[in-house]
Amino acid sequence: MSQPHVAILGAGPAGLGAAYRLRRLERARVTVLERSALVGGNSGSFEIDGQRVDFGSHRLHAACAPEILADIRTLVGDDLLDRPRHGRIRLRGRWIHFPLRPLDLLLRLDPAFGAGALRDALLPRRAADPASDTFASALLRGLGPTICRDFYFPYARKIWGREPEELSAVQAQRRVSANSARKLLRRVASAMPGLKPPGAGRFYYPRRGYGQISEAYACAAQSAGAELRLGCRVEAVEHAPATDGTWSVTAVTDDGTRTTIRADHVWSTLPITLLARLVRPAPPPEVAGAGERLHYRAMLLVYLTLPVERFTEYDAHYLPGADVAITRLSEPKNYVGDGTPPGRTTLCAELPCTPGDTHWQTDDASLGALVAADLGRAGLPLPCAPERVTVRRLSHAYPIYTVGYERAFAALDAWADGLPQLLSFGRQGLFAHDNTHHALAMAYAAVACLDGGTFDRTRWQTYRREFETHVVED
Repeated sequence: MSQPHVAILGAGPAGLGAAYRLRRLERARVTVLERSALVGGNSGSFEIDGQRVDFGSHRLHAACAPEILADIRTLVGDDLLDRPRHGRIRLRGRWIHFPLRPLDLLLRLDPAFGAGALRDALLPRRAADPASDTFASALLRGLGPTICRDFYFPYARKIWGREPEELSAVQAQRRVSANSARKLLRRVASAMPGLKPPGAGRFYYPRRGYGQISEAYACAAQSAGAELRLGCRVEAVEHAPATDGTWSVTAVTDDGTRTTIRADHVWSTLPITLLARLVRPAPPPEVAGAGERLHYRAMLLVYLTLPVERFTEYDAHYLPGADVAITRLSEPKNYVGDGTPPGRTTLCAELPCTPGDTHWQTDDASLGALVAADLGRAGLPLPCAPERVTVRRLSHAYPIYTVGYERAFAALDAWADGLPQLLSFGRQGLFAHDNTHHALAMAYAAVACLDGGTFDRTRWQTYRREFETHVVED
């Protein structure tokens, strides 16, 4: 019996994880189409001045499912490092270690902030009202006004570009792991000696950057027989019922060559809003309209190359305050901890924005100056002028869960689910705030649902309900 042909759109962790599993279990022939010349998507890596850097700050968390972690260990080998977390948060002008530590909080936390947060934690809680709940009301009820006013609300305005009252309560459920006083206290207590759960305060990170995980999956998938086409932008995905219900995928390569492949199944990890614009026949107007009501937050990644051994000892600085534009600064060299390359380090500043806005259109040199000024205001002045400023622009960094987004997504999701032998999955495909290990879990689940050329939609819906419980690991 011949194997079905699966065309996978996108070579991020979900797409590559699915390709690897499909070939490893010999369930399908596989062709992966990716518009970039690199694999990994937003979880990829590239090189600047001899140093591997990531598209932002990424970690593989200990919460990764054992089966997936075992595969990553096998694929990455000794290059998968077990590293301590060593970041900090700027809160009311003071630096607090992150993950939170009891003694550090006692010594460094602003006393007025600590007293306010404690008072809020002791006050009685209002009952939830699902009909009117928002990100703001959910966190105010769970954490109280002090933490919301000084941390979560200004951070939300920067990261998602919306007022907290405009965001759905789902944003708080999926994006804020310590979204109640009890959870926050449990997290702080878990940092005490003897109370730490396995893996707490640590993370896994590949020696050659976070993208090495995706690269390892890509190599293994290809070795098992998958075809990987990079620099290949999908232009149309057409259902062809006259040819036994197969799909026709048209793509254009970097040199302008147009190519068409036929597949029995199409598995898309593209943003579901983009998928709706690519599929032929086009979705009905109400579905297309739903796509216009879903929005993604863009991100500018501004890399500063400095001729110094190390900028600070910390892997990441979190900057929730409204006095600076950037939200996080990471130093990739500290994620590995081996001092490579000597005498030089690269910083990565994250600046959320909207495609087409002032920041998005600003030139690289001016963005470098903006970051330098922000760091000065945060008490992190650069020791010298950067040797180089490099900017990467991500148009789909985070989904924005505005109030009522659920109805728009449900319309798109139901439409995609109703297309024969087409699957939308992964972070972008399910409009989800998820970590890499979550995206890989989706890939493994999808492959588990394909057996004998037939995709089990009922079983997939069971997995979907499990995905809805995912909470982003900080």
